[in-house]
Amino acid sequence: MAIIKVNELTKVFNGDIRAVDGISFEVEEGELLGFLGPNGAGKTTTLNMLSTLLKPTSGTAIVNGHDISEDPDSVRRSIGFVFQDPTLDIELTGRENLDFHGRLYGLKRKVREERIKEMLEVVQLTDRADDFVKTYSGGMKRRLEIARGLLHYPKVLFLDEPTLGLDPQTRRAIWEHIQRLNEEEKVTIILTTHYTEEADHLCNRIQIIDFGKLVAVGTPEDLKSRLEGDIVSLTFKDPAHLMKVHPLFQKKDWVSSAIPVAGDGGNAAGMSRMMEMMRRMGRGGGGMGGMGGGGGHGGGRGGRVPKHVKEMMEKAVSGEGGHPMMAGAKQLNLLVDDGGHRIPEIVKIVDGAGVDLESVQLHKPTLDDVFLATTGRSIRDERGSFMQTVRRHRITSSARGRRMRG
Repeated sequence: MAIIKVNELTKVFNGDIRAVDGISFEVEEGELLGFLGPNGAGKTTTLNMLSTLLKPTSGTAIVNGHDISEDPDSVRRSIGFVFQDPTLDIELTGRENLDFHGRLYGLKRKVREERIKEMLEVVQLTDRADDFVKTYSGGMKRRLEIARGLLHYPKVLFLDEPTLGLDPQTRRAIWEHIQRLNEEEKVTIILTTHYTEEADHLCNRIQIIDFGKLVAVGTPEDLKSRLEGDIVSLTFKDPAHLMKVHPLFQKKDWVSSAIPVAGDGGNAAGMSRMMEMMRRMGRGGGGMGGMGGGGGHGGGRGGRVPKHVKEMMEKAVSGEGGHPMMAGAKQLNLLVDDGGHRIPEIVKIVDGAGVDLESVQLHKPTLDDVFLATTGRSIRDERGSFMQTVRRHRITSSARGRRMRG
């Protein structure tokens, strides 16, 4: 049974920034759904609309039977929210933070005390309950925020980048708490993240979102299985060498796709511009081809990599049409059948082209590869993108201005 139903939800800022672009999906009761995408993709904006913090420009959403626009108070009583940025009062103890939250939700004193005790045990903070929050570690603060979000028995818990900025060990500990809440407490959870390993480890189902659109939907294993074959990653010493051998692999019928990956020093701003063009090209067509986009109603596979992604990437590498946007890329990912047996032939082709190859790696498709195949770039490329930073700043500034006026 679906506890959340979203239909053509859209948010436009300043008349032209489509932060969320007509997405549709459903969330089953008890599901742990992940929104995977880079910064500025529309993840937080979607959660803000579902939690009634932002009014949608168009479209509808039902949360626990309540319309987010017509009955926002009932929606708020049905949900818990752990925000990306810390919202605890560090001058209060852990127990006092929970008590204050319980009072806001109108919990009677006895119920409040019992629930606080229960939630402290769930997140394993009982022994630190009466310490000031300013003495807590980052992981402890996140656990307390999760406890606070669950205090009023919500049907749905929204977790916005719950492990952002935490060290790997603490991140794993938070994962265990999230899984336990979902499996033992039977809480429906929507989690946003730009960590592919987090989405892979935690989520029953993943929705990849990029430039406000859902471009792929499925279980982690389903998404990875759609890239049939192996990934052979070639790293070159000189970006010009990649551009030289790329056409050679495109001609091989045993190479399903040959996609350059911009490194940290690549032209990230150019990649953002290219993705914006791709977004506009695909606005009328739903999702991106064979990866099951289109708001969760994806059709057949259609191809291992969306055709228009491949075409744009090919033009970017060759510089055709004035789009030399991949200048600086040093890694070329080849999707091939039986990659282990193909490596000698791949190396032979590179040697025949007279270029220097720095390394060769072979692996089964990961969610990073899925993101690359559906969007045309690595999810990590966008972390330092100037264009994404500007876009995110404009969205945030506009949202804050609307809240202050409203």
